[in-house]
Formats: sequence, structure tokens, C-alpha cells
Amino acid sequence: MQQTKGNLLGLLTILSWSCLALFTVYSGKIPPFELLTISFCVASLIGLIMLKKQKRVFKELFKIPLQAYFIGVIGLFGYHFFYFLAIKNAPAVEANLINYLWPLLIVIFSSFLPNERLKWFHILGTLLALSGAFLLVLKDGSLQFDMKYILGYSFALIAALLWSSYSVISKTLTHIPTFAVTGFCIVTAFFSAIAHLIFEQIYIPTFFEFFAAIMLGLGPVGGAFYLWDFALKNADIKLLGSLAYLAPLLSTLILVLVGISKMTITITIACILIVLGSLISSKQYLKLFKNLFFKS
Repeated sequence: MQQTKGNLLGLLTILSWSCLALFTVYSGKIPPFELLTISFCVASLIGLIMLKKQKRVFKELFKIPLQAYFIGVIGLFGYHFFYFLAIKNAPAVEANLINYLWPLLIVIFSSFLPNERLKWFHILGTLLALSGAFLLVLKDGSLQFDMKYILGYSFALIAALLWSSYSVISKTLTHIPTFAVTGFCIVTAFFSAIAHLIFEQIYIPTFFEFFAAIMLGLGPVGGAFYLWDFALKNADIKLLGSLAYLAPLLSTLILVLVGISKMTITITIACILIVLGSLISSKQYLKLFKNLFFKS
């Protein structure tokens, strides 16, 4: 029952991440680290409200082990920091393709966890979904890895490694309560503000841009991290890794629906590959669903 709840919340997290591109586009000219600062401040507020609803006090965040803080901040801040550096130091298409290795890495790394077994349908499903993500990232552009962008490529790979490692390690931290993410978000907001002051100029956003930043904090770059933490600790992590490729797919489809992007044959093929890969990775759960609802 707990695993089913974790799987559902993991899927809800992935659905939330599908709004990332939309709200990022609407955030307009807000610099990346300033956008992160706003979003993680909202995420921190969500955590503080959650603490109050659970009748906990702020000082309980100081009781969370430093090791957990290190892992959490490296995951949340480290991932975004290196991802933005990758985008600044390499073409976006190639950087995004390397970054989208993280769901595959989650599936691979999870095989090293106790009582976790990697089966053929996990690997096949994830590779099919990765192929679909490749097409989405590529779109109608060209893919050409140039060694002069090796630093940017390295940053993208580091970002993928950090997020996948954070996700898999979180699976083992079942003794760390989900409200600890509040502390991770507070520290991440602080570091994001410092990075903003070092790398960017202060920008005063319009009302609409600020609203988009708030929505990012409520969803894909904030509230989703609390759901992801619970999902990682309770769900089938290999399934989550495979389903994660639904995020770029749904993100693209949302952009198509609002008129920012156009539907193409490439996107259609990518849809088929990602959905097929997700279904194959969910093989054992589809069987349970069939047995539950279609018993003879």
C-alpha cells in the first residue's frame, strides 16, 4: 500500500515537472539564479507551513543530521548550479541531452541498493524512453558535439550524476523525515541568492514574470521536491526512473497546447517511444492492475 502511494506521488511529481518549461518561458527575463532564489523561497515557505500543520517547530530542522543536509543541498542546489553552468558553456541541445541521462542513471544506480534487482524490462523501457527524450531535445535542430564545449558537457554530466545520486541515496534515508526537505530548500535559496549576486545582475521582474516564478516554487522547482522525497523512500525507484521521461514529453505537449511549440512528426515518434518505454518499465504493475480489476 505504501509503495503504491509512493508510485502515485512520484508520478504526480513528474506531472508537476512537466510544467517546468511553461513557467520558465513565462518567467521571461528573470536570470536563472534569481529565479531559483524566488522559487526556493516559496518552496521553503511550503515546508514551514507543512511543519506547522504537523505541529512541529522550526528548531527540529537543526536536529536533522549534517550528512542529510549535505546530500540534500548537493542534490537541490548542486544539480541546478551545474545545469545552468552547462547551458552557459555549451549548446542547449547537447547540454540537455546529457542532462537527461539522469533517469537512466537512477535505474542503473538503483541496482546497487539492497533488495533491488534490475530486470530486463526496466532497462529496455528506460532506453526506449531515453530515445524519445533524445528526439524531443533534438527536435529539428542538429546535434554536434564539439570538443571546445567540453567544459559545458562536463557540467551537464555532473548535474545528471548529482540528481541521480541524490535520488538513489535518498531511497536509503528512510529515517530522515520528508519535512527535512524544508531545511534543504532554505539553504538552497541562500546559496542561490549568493550565486545570483556573483554571476548575475539584479532584475526587477514584471508582475507576470514574478507570478510565473511563484508558480515554479509551488510546483516543479519547489513543492515537487517534497513529493519526490516521499516517493523515493517508498516507491519502486526503477519505475520512477523510467517514468521520469514523461516529464519532457508532457512538457513539450503543454507547450504545443498553449501555442508556444508546434506538433511535429518528431514529437509524435518521441511520444510513442516514451509511452511505450514507460509501459514496458511498468510491466509488473500492469500485471497487478490486470489481476486486480480483471479477475475471471
